[in-house]
Amino acid sequence: MKLTGKTQVLTALLGATAALAVTALVLTLVEAISVLLPTDSKFGIVFDAGSSHTSLFVYRWPADKENDTGVVSQALACQVKGPGISSYASDPAQAGESLRGCLEEALAVVPEAQQQRTPVFLGATAGMRLLSQKNSSQAEHIFAAVAQVLGQAPLAFWGAELLSGQDEGALGWITINYVLGLLVKYSFSGEWIRPPEGTLVGALDMGGASTQITFVPRGPIRDESAQASFRLYGFEHRVYTHSYPCFGRDQMLNRLLARLVQSSPAPRVRHPCYHSGYVDSLSLAPLYESPCVQAAPPPDFPPSLPVEGTGNPGACVSAIRELFNFPSCHGREDCAFNGVYQPPVRGQFYAFSNFYHTFHFLNLTAGQPLATVNATVWEFCQKPWKLVEAAWPEQQPWLRDHCASGLYILTLLLEGYGFSEETWSSIAFRKQAGGADIGWTLGYMLNLTNMIPAEAPARSPPRGSSVGSDLSYSGQGGRAGAPILAPGRWAV
Repeated sequence: MKLTGKTQVLTALLGATAALAVTALVLTLVEAISVLLPTDSKFGIVFDAGSSHTSLFVYRWPADKENDTGVVSQALACQVKGPGISSYASDPAQAGESLRGCLEEALAVVPEAQQQRTPVFLGATAGMRLLSQKNSSQAEHIFAAVAQVLGQAPLAFWGAELLSGQDEGALGWITINYVLGLLVKYSFSGEWIRPPEGTLVGALDMGGASTQITFVPRGPIRDESAQASFRLYGFEHRVYTHSYPCFGRDQMLNRLLARLVQSSPAPRVRHPCYHSGYVDSLSLAPLYESPCVQAAPPPDFPPSLPVEGTGNPGACVSAIRELFNFPSCHGREDCAFNGVYQPPVRGQFYAFSNFYHTFHFLNLTAGQPLATVNATVWEFCQKPWKLVEAAWPEQQPWLRDHCASGLYILTLLLEGYGFSEETWSSIAFRKQAGGADIGWTLGYMLNLTNMIPAEAPARSPPRGSSVGSDLSYSGQGGRAGAPILAPGRWAV
């Protein structure tokens, strides 16, 4: 049968339409498959070597969104068994060996094919800072042992480092504001815009040996040694940050006990922050080995000292206040304590680490008003030891110290940092933000892997492109324009 011209044209059009439909279907399927297929992930591992313990964190992010904001998730958190690495001064090899358990857990999370290019870091904080001051040789041996173990792992070991207190505070500030998506926003018009400055969150960190405060003040920072400067996503950030050595939870408790020992008229210490009915015998040697305890042990005291609790929160607060030098800031609005410059606090704050752990135990992390918080802490301090021990048997051996810790936090925040009843509600006591544990570790990894670009990324950055970060610290502990951290001196 012979086709007419019109029929031939119609047949050709139908064929072309069918072909286009098939092509469109194929493209749609390809696009759907590309959406459904898992995106390649990258990983980073950070050890937080604190004064009382070491923690490991594994972070994960999509490989094709390396310089986007808020894309990093926490894949694993592992607490290393045993004390902090600074406790292994007499046996440095054990500091490295203690890391193997959590290291094995991390290797189980990171696919074997990606392990060789997965960076692993270790950052040590106040415990190792104190040991370095006391005995730098012992600190060097510990870092060498740690580097040996991590260097043998099938990972890209980028170093073990000693962080300054300022770095610890500044990196914690970056972590919080990064995971909350407050550093940069992507507008509907397709532009990266800077969020209002008042929306940035301040950071309150307390470890075992030191505590840090970091925030964006309302006016200029008048002391350059307390200023950290960042260029993130094309925007400049200047924050106030200060670290107080020996004002961490554990060292505060040591200093408090040592002061009570010095002022005790008899070879028995009556501790107002311990619950009434608490009795124990404490060894003085470890207490006076701390670099934070300046006084020598009294010659007439025995090596083992009887201690009994009196459960007196008023006397406890008075003893805690003696650990601060408040008169040095008398009449100055821009001074916290010990003569340290600090602008007035401003904006919202996240309080984490031991701030959170203490208030979580006391059930005070739900935004209760200051009057309720104060009354709850005092009521707990006045509970007899037998009732406390029976109610929280799983909290040993720190149970006796929660009273002192709670009153110390109130003293530090209110009389030290300058929070008030009106600004108390601006403090959120949190362990996590955006699904990640709050601390310096995520900010540390973001810096060393250039995950946060100095300039705003292009609207559609090429896959695999890399934009370097510029996190500079303009105060003491770092020269202006230099990275806060560089790959470690103890790398192997």
